[in-house]
Amino acid sequence: MNPREDIAAGRRWVVKVGSALLTNDGRGLDEQMIATLVEQIAALRERGCEVVLVSSGAVAAGVVRLGLAARPHLLHDLQAAAAVGQSVLVQSYENAFKRHGIIAAQVLLGHDDVIARDRYLNARGTLNTLLDFSVVPVVNENDTVVTDEIRFGDNDTLAALVANLIDADALLLLTDQSGLYDADPRSNPHAQLVEVADVHAPELDEMAGEGGSLGRGGMVTKLRAARLAARSGTQTVIAGGRLPDVMARVTGGENLGTWLRSGRRPDTARKQWLASMLQVQGSVELDAGAVRVLRESGRSLLPVGVRGVSGAFHRGDLVSCRDSEGREIARGLVNYSAAETREVMGSPSSAIENILGYAGDPELIHRDNLVLV
Repeated sequence: MNPREDIAAGRRWVVKVGSALLTNDGRGLDEQMIATLVEQIAALRERGCEVVLVSSGAVAAGVVRLGLAARPHLLHDLQAAAAVGQSVLVQSYENAFKRHGIIAAQVLLGHDDVIARDRYLNARGTLNTLLDFSVVPVVNENDTVVTDEIRFGDNDTLAALVANLIDADALLLLTDQSGLYDADPRSNPHAQLVEVADVHAPELDEMAGEGGSLGRGGMVTKLRAARLAARSGTQTVIAGGRLPDVMARVTGGENLGTWLRSGRRPDTARKQWLASMLQVQGSVELDAGAVRVLRESGRSLLPVGVRGVSGAFHRGDLVSCRDSEGREIARGLVNYSAAETREVMGSPSSAIENILGYAGDPELIHRDNLVLV
């Protein structure tokens, strides 16, 4: 039996590529590396997998393009480098994907896009729709407009949050090292590669090291990202991006790099999050038909099945779904505010646009954001 059969079974992947790989360790954007990575993504899609690419390299590419001696520290200098480098980076990906007949889409995310629940739903919906259209989303942080600092704080963390957003089966963190070692291999020739470990194992914290000068994505951030990804049941593999056919080998279940096991099924993890991590902001009363559909068919909740609304919730809030006796049937993230729900309840989804004046989601709560209790 293949010990990595859980990895091989994954069909929805988030692949994150670090700055050192993409910029040839700071010597400028490595077009050959980009072409190689894109070719591997194309092969992965041929196997029936969906891929979201989280790409570092914008700031590093901008640093080289602007002729700077090192990565700047001042916010406006970082933002300028990101603005210059982002256009170069996206054009390189566009050209590479075009050679394989693949459409790519640039998706720039900010902190609020994955923290604020209304924008979380928007980001989730956009990424899922792009995947439905067989588009490869190329995701980066919206570096040019953040005011805090240019960071989530890093694209490892961003990749993990994207994995949470789309319920990815697995996260592949490609780096300039072969994986996580029990000591720093750059200074300790006896360092041993950690082939597999539970992502929450406390001894991993002592093994992780700090990042280099180009990016901030050292093993500390990769371990933190793997633990974030595990919240939604996503498995994580850290592997060397320069290894031949690394994506095909990792996604095929080969014992390559470091596998950090989440130990949780994605559906179970998401249900636990919805059921316990968020505070319920209101409730909707369902008719008997809607109760039956939720319990027996596992479908989305439509406005037509709602007969009452309680509370003052907003889009993206967690609401309780109750039967006519007040018993909780399910809970989920709602696509409309309480005021809007009151307007559309009892109506078919096709009437939403006429009632509200805009074409929103056909579901009041999408089945992916709904859990029976």
